Order: sequence, then structure tokens, then C-alpha cells
Amino acid sequence: MGKKKQKLILPPELPPETPDNEVEVSDEDVEFVNQNVEYAGFVSKLDTQSITRHVSRVADANDTDLESLYEKRLRKKLENKEKDQLALEVDPVDALPVKTLDGKLYYRRVLNEPKEAKDESKEEEYASKDPAYLKLTKAEKREKQKKLRKEAKNQSKEEAHQVPQAEVLVEVEKELTAEEENERKKFRLAELGTELLADPESNIKHIKEMLEISKTSDSAISMLALKSLLAVFKDIIPGYRIRLPTEKELEMKVSKDVKRMRFFESTLLSAYKAYIQKLIMLQRKTLFKRVAVRCLCTLLAAVPHFNFRESLLSAVVKNMSSRDDVVRSLCCSTIKSLFIDEAKHGGEATVEAVTMIAELVKENNCLLHSDSVEVLLSLSFDDDLKKAEHSGMNDKTKTKKSKKENSLEESNRVNERKKVRKEMKSKTRQEVDAELKAASFAQDPQERRRMQTETLSAVFQIFFRILKHALMPKSQVGHLPGASGSHPLLSPCLIGIGKFSHLLDLDFMADLMQSLRKLAGNGMKSGESSDNYCELTVSERLHCCIVAFKVMRSNLDALNIDLQEFFVQFYNLLLEYRPGRDQGELLAEAFKIMLCDDRQHDMQRAAAFVKRLATFCLCFGSAESMAALVTAKHLLQKNVKCRNLLENDAGGGSVAGTIAKYQPHATDPNQSGVLASVLWELNLLTKHYHPSVSSVASSISTMGTSNQIHHAQVYPQQAYNELSHETMSFTQSLDIKKATNKRSRRTDSPPVKPGIDLTSTVQIDDSEVRRKLGEHFLLLHDIKENERLRSELQQLTSAVNLYEQYKKQKKGKRKTR
Repeated sequence: MGKKKQKLILPPELPPETPDNEVEVSDEDVEFVNQNVEYAGFVSKLDTQSITRHVSRVADANDTDLESLYEKRLRKKLENKEKDQLALEVDPVDALPVKTLDGKLYYRRVLNEPKEAKDESKEEEYASKDPAYLKLTKAEKREKQKKLRKEAKNQSKEEAHQVPQAEVLVEVEKELTAEEENERKKFRLAELGTELLADPESNIKHIKEMLEISKTSDSAISMLALKSLLAVFKDIIPGYRIRLPTEKELEMKVSKDVKRMRFFESTLLSAYKAYIQKLIMLQRKTLFKRVAVRCLCTLLAAVPHFNFRESLLSAVVKNMSSRDDVVRSLCCSTIKSLFIDEAKHGGEATVEAVTMIAELVKENNCLLHSDSVEVLLSLSFDDDLKKAEHSGMNDKTKTKKSKKENSLEESNRVNERKKVRKEMKSKTRQEVDAELKAASFAQDPQERRRMQTETLSAVFQIFFRILKHALMPKSQVGHLPGASGSHPLLSPCLIGIGKFSHLLDLDFMADLMQSLRKLAGNGMKSGESSDNYCELTVSERLHCCIVAFKVMRSNLDALNIDLQEFFVQFYNLLLEYRPGRDQGELLAEAFKIMLCDDRQHDMQRAAAFVKRLATFCLCFGSAESMAALVTAKHLLQKNVKCRNLLENDAGGGSVAGTIAKYQPHATDPNQSGVLASVLWELNLLTKHYHPSVSSVASSISTMGTSNQIHHAQVYPQQAYNELSHETMSFTQSLDIKKATNKRSRRTDSPPVKPGIDLTSTVQIDDSEVRRKLGEHFLLLHDIKENERLRSELQQLTSAVNLYEQYKKQKKGKRKTR
């Protein structure tokens, strides 16, 4: 069976054409047209002439006439095409269009005549106007065309020179577009940040877009994005540490709220991790270093409890010894805030930071900035934590014993049912106590004690490492990479040892005192070369003596150590002190701790220090002299027998027994024999230029009543600070009238010998001195100027003589030729 044939559906046939002669108009049609003239009135308004132009067949026309019509139309079309080719279309802005009956728009055109025709038409116009005008020949026309071509080439070259201007314009347009793009990114950052702060859970996806904006090449936009992300993270980070769900937890069916929370936490954690990694990478670049470090420090100080704290701490601790002061101060202040405010992280960040600092000191071999160790001084430890823990343990043991006794008694009295009830109650109480401990913000004392012991062990590990490095000989320190012979970490280390020495185990105390003794003596023994001692300054050695006394007094009940060697070192250091080089605050502190705070000193040692302090006052400024005199007064008040130094008798006054010979260059104060000398320095100090120093010296020399003592209750540190911060300048008061009156009263005085009288006071005329110095200066200047001019004259004369000899030689050669 073949396929069935599809039937074709043909359109209906048209009605047969009837000629116009056979068409008859009925009366009804005429009436209808007459009644509806409004609808048929447009027929009378038709333009028949324009219609006939577009009609191929014209009514009532012969065949010959039709052929001529067709020819005319073809000619017009060809002419119109040529005109269109030659014509130039006018700009639509300059002229309005023309609309044809077909509905098409045509713009006016201007005929574009060729250059030769234009030139010929112009020449004809000039010739018609001016009969004297001569037409150009063919050769002249060719030359004219050559000139026109050269001009066209020159114009093309000028346009080629103008190409860089176009390039500049393109670059300017690019910059404008870049600025617009930057403005768009800024507005976008603001929008994303406000949406995140308004509803972080539903708009957490925006944080990825902010991270993408921070990766732009423009540094300003990237910095702005980093700062915006910092503000967003500070606000939306929760107060707990996020733990991502495991695979089993993800397979479980959960509610929509739990899904939303999991999505929020996962996206936040991934974005936070990417942000921290970007900051760690950017801190290596000089342009972004400060911004990146500021963001890291702000995050660490704001959310130390959150995830990735270890990476933040490592980045901040490494920058604690940076050469950039701004970066170093930011990192140190952040670590200090962590040490001070431990409620945010429970003390875990403190342990991690101290261990990282210990590793940093070990890696750099104690050659870091002092700020990296000064941070440890802001740590605080609980002294009563051990007592509280012992008391808590005793209470627990008591409660356990009481529970056991009660259970034994109740087992004999109560039946089994009551036992079960009691056990249920005890279980519920234990569960409630555990929940209360977990929910309470108070930290477990055992856990706190464990963290503090770890922190303290790391701190003393740092301190002992620094002391060991300071004890190394100068020859070994010189071979270390980057070493310059100084110990920048020694002074903060000594301050820390003095602060936390009461928490140190007694087993390490003997080694600590031995190392301090070596450092105070510069590590050098008798008979050794200068290359085998550690290179310390006078201030550092004074600090070692101060720390030794602080350690001794903080552990007074457990230690029994002789500090005689420290007194010997301090006695010798007074001669090595220099005001501009060494620290006067340390010297005043040493006076107070080593000499003033002790109740009683040995008579020989006290007298030796009084004598050494008096000679010290003669050599140095008013602040150091004041501190030394106040210390000497304290020693003389506590040791009455030492006041024999104020007597003018031979041997220092009445002293029982034989008196050793005075040895001013002795290194040991007990072997100096000072009691055989006299404090003659006080007589000179009473004439000191500073009135406070002279008044204290006069009060010591007289040792009057307590009312006459001006600085009886002042300590050396107070006296030093008062005079060091004083800004007024002191001038010598010379009372000329009193001096002349005293001289006039002396009638039996012997004649004055020629020479210089140190006690006399002479009035000096400053103007006369200036005049004489000016004359002397001018004379010396003239002598030097004369010497310079003479040397220049000698050089010129020698040059002229050489030139004359050269001329003579030339003349002689010419004559010989």
C-alpha cells in the first residue's frame, strides 16, 4: 500500500473581469454615495497627475506615445544615478529631509564636481569678469598639481605628528574611565558593608565580593577594601570559636535555621582565613606593610578568642622587633593589651605569645630591639593562687570524709529505697554543678595555675638565655652574625628579674646570683686578658648590682648570701661613672637600695663610701652631687662613729686602737683605711655654685640639729630628680662690697705677692674682653689671609716665568729655521 495522496486546497477563483462599459450604477448606489458624502469626499482631493506618473499604463494613450514615455523615464533614471554618484549628502543636522509618497526619507544633496571641472569653471568665471586674465597652459597646470600633491603630503606628515596627541587623549579617557571604575568600587564597598552589618546571616555572600575587590591593582582601592573588611569582621565575628560540622553531622537531617547557621559559619570562616592570608602576604610589601600590620593587630586585640589566633600571633610577634617604629609600637601595644586583658581569651593567648617570644629570642640570638622583651614586664601573676588551691583541696578532702562517714551511718539506719534516692540526688547535684562550671565565666583555679606556670617558665627561659648571652666573652660575641658588641635586651631582662624574682624557684637562685656577680664585675678575673670579659657599660653593671639586692630582699627568708662583692664593684664603679654617657637614675637608685635602705653598715665600709661620695661630688654635676651628698648624710646619721671624719685632728679624730694608713687607690672599701683621713672635700663643696648643694654640704660639715638639716628626709632619687628637671640657670653671686669691706678692715695684713689669688673676686668688663678677643681674631685672620695671598702670588709668578721661557724657546727655533 502506497502512501495516501494529500489533497491540495486551492484558493477561491476570482470573479470574471467585466469591462467598464458594462458596469451599471444603480439608483441605490447613487443615493448611498449622496447620503455619505463625508466618507467619499477624499476621492475628489486625489492628485491624479502624480498618480499617472507612477502608473505604467496611461489611459487613452497611443502606442507611439507610450514608447517615448518609457525612453524619457529611463533617461531620467540614468541621470539621477549619475547625480547621486556625484552628489554629496547633506548632514541631517544641517537640513530637513523630504518625504516621498512611498514614505521614504531623502536628504538634499550637493553636486560634487571634479577638481579639474571646478578649476576650469573658476578660470572661466575669472576670464569672464577680468578680460586681462590669462589661462594656464598644460605645463603650468602640471606644476600646479605637483605643488598640490606636495602640500597634501605635508599635511599627512603633520597629521602623523598629531597622532601622539590622539594617544594622549586615549590615555586620558582611560584614566577617566579608571577613576569612574574606582568610584563605583568605593560605592559598592559601602553598600556591601552596610548590608552585611545590617543582616550578616542573610548577606554573608557579599563578603566574598569584598575580598575580590581587595585584589584590584589599585593600591588605594585595595587598602580601602582591607579596612572595610576589618570593620565588618570586627562586628560580625561571634563570641565563640567556630567548629565546622563533621561528615556524619552533615549527613543528618537538620532544620532550616541550622542549615542557615552552618552556611553562615562556613562562609565566614573561609573568608576570614583568606583575609588573614592576604594580610600576611601584604605585610612583606613596603607599600602595604603598615596597613596590613594595623589590621592584624586590631583583629588580634578585638577577637583573640576566635579561630586562626596562632597565625595572627605569629605575624604580630615577628614584627615586634621591626625597624619601623610605627609597626613596632603597634605590635608591642597589642601584645601588652593581650597580657593585661586576659578575660577575652582566658589566658591561652598569653601562653602562646610568651612561647613565641622565647622562640624569637632564640632564633635571633638575643640581638633584637629592647621593646620585644619589655612587653613581658606587663605580665601579672597571682601570688595567692597556691594558697587558695591548697585551701580548696583541704575543703574537698573534708567534704569527702564527711560524705563517707554520713554514708556509713545512713547505711545502718536507712533502708535501700532511701539509699537509691540519695544516690539519685547526688548524681543530679553533680550534673548541675558541672553545668554551672561550664556556664560560669570564672576560670578553674587549677587550669589558671597551669597556664601561669607555663608562662612563668617561658619568661625565665628568656631571661636566663639573655644572661647567658651577656656572659659570653667579647671574642665569641664578635664572631656572632649581626652582633655589634652591645646587649640591647639586658636592661629589660634585669628589670624583669627584679620584678618576678619572688616567683622563682630557690634551686635556681644560687646560679642567678653567681651570674649577676660575674656581670657586675664585667666577667673578668685577675690575670685574664681583656678579650675574655663581657663588654658591658657602667649603667648595665650598676643595674646588675641593683637587681642582686632586689632579689636578696624579695627572698630574705630563704636566702643567706654575702653581698660584699657587689659593694666592692659599686665602690669601683663610682670612679668609672660619666654623666653624659651613663644613666643618673640608675646611680641614684643604687645609692638608695645599696646604701640608704640597709639599717646598719660596717664602720670601715660606711666610712669608705662617705669619702668616695665626697670626692665624687667634686667631679660631677649638681644632680649627681646632690644625690651623693644625701646618701653620705644618711650614712653619717646611721653610723655615728664615722663622724670622726669631720674632725680636723690627725687620724680623723679620736678613734680607739691603731689606725690603718689611708690608701685612696684601694679597690676594696674595707682595706682603704679611710678612718685615717679627713673629709676636706666638704670645705670646697660649701662654695659650690648651686645653693642646694652648698647648703647640704655645710649641714653635713656641721652636723647640727634636725631642724637645721634641709634634706633630712629626702632620698637620693628625689634629690636627683629635683635638680635634673630644673631648667633655670644658676650664676655665681659675687658680693664685691663685702669683699672690699673685709679688706679695708684688715689693717695688719701682709703685702700681696705677685701672682694669681684664687680667693679674690675681680669684676670683669665683658665689653673690654669682647673687644680684645675681636682684635686678636682679626689679627689672626689677617695673618692667614696674607699667607694665602702670598702662596697665590708665588704660583702666578712661576706660571708667568714658565710662559716667558716657552716664548723664548719658540723664537730660537724660528731663527734656526
